[in-house]
Amino acid sequence: MISAWWVFLFFVFLAGMFFRIPILSGAAVVLVLFSLLARWWQRQALRGVIYRRRLIYRRGFPGEQIPLLVEVENRKFLPLSWLEVDDPVALAVAPREEGVLQPTHLSDIGVLINFFSLRWFERKRYHYNLYLRKRGVYPIGPPRLESGDLFGLFDTHTVDEDQIEYVTVFPQQLPAQALRLPSDDPLGERRTRRQLYEDPNLVMGVRDYQPTDDFRRVHWLYTARMGELQVKVYQPVSTRVMVVCLNVSTMVNYWEGIQPDLLEYILGVTATIVQRGLQDGYQVGLVSNGCLAHADRPFRVPPGRSPGQLAHLLTALAGVTMFASAPFDRFLRAEAMRMPYGASLMIVSGIVYPALVETIVRLKNKGWRMTLVSFETQAPPKISGVQTAHLPFSRSPGGGLV
Repeated sequence: MISAWWVFLFFVFLAGMFFRIPILSGAAVVLVLFSLLARWWQRQALRGVIYRRRLIYRRGFPGEQIPLLVEVENRKFLPLSWLEVDDPVALAVAPREEGVLQPTHLSDIGVLINFFSLRWFERKRYHYNLYLRKRGVYPIGPPRLESGDLFGLFDTHTVDEDQIEYVTVFPQQLPAQALRLPSDDPLGERRTRRQLYEDPNLVMGVRDYQPTDDFRRVHWLYTARMGELQVKVYQPVSTRVMVVCLNVSTMVNYWEGIQPDLLEYILGVTATIVQRGLQDGYQVGLVSNGCLAHADRPFRVPPGRSPGQLAHLLTALAGVTMFASAPFDRFLRAEAMRMPYGASLMIVSGIVYPALVETIVRLKNKGWRMTLVSFETQAPPKISGVQTAHLPFSRSPGGGLV
């Protein structure tokens, strides 16, 4: 386009010279100079332009607001007559004021559009408040910057792919009293008797074999050396560990679909359980057959009691999607081999089906202490040695526990 324009001006200049019309030739020269200046200005427009998006907090609960500071700076002597910044923002964390975001071709994404006019070495800021609406992990960005020359002839744009931030909205928690969990351990009274377990990974010595010893404890090397059966002595541990096992499937068969309201409520209950577990002195971990946002495999959070453990657990729950990586019973059998010895398993599932009951019985027979939390309308079957919490979910408008 610009080449054709310059060719046209060249012929205008020649016509002015041929017909001896100085004004025509001069106008052609002036327009060429202006176009060259505009082209140079267009190439320099976005150089030295810094766009920042500053979030004081990047996570919170539904209903909270997060301050957002948008700042742009022109770090050069050349002023900018206009600058447009288009910043995509998920509608779930958009500002509460209507009209702040412009619609896009994506139903759940809007665009925060800001216009600036910057002198040399000038900085401008805009302030917003992001309103957190529902659980999830939502992206902000990447921003698109567009500017041009002073005369409006040419424009240029760039997309800053490095400026993508994520806002995490935690699940909405429930009052702990609403869960109506069993009164005894786990998640029972705060003062409970510490139970001693032996960690098979920590061998502290050997001793003579007793008739009640498990044959798997035999230390064959020392048995051969001593000439009689010797068994391993493990290091005793008294740490209270709880692993929450979350099932994101709300139907027995995946092709039957999913119940989003039930899943959201299950995640809220799970968030309440992990928080109360930490308050009661447990090392709390989390495993699930669900996938996290931007991932395609199940996740696990190792048990811990560090100051940031609750944030790690809630962040994982915030990113859970409705897609299950495997049937929960099969996933539970595989995960049990990785769990700490002596841990209490809190199984949270919206459905209880025969294969899951069989898996729970198997794990119980292997010595695991378990509590099953069910949300089905019908009470789950009684399993000897397994505590059960039946919290039937109401599918009426608003949902909730019956």
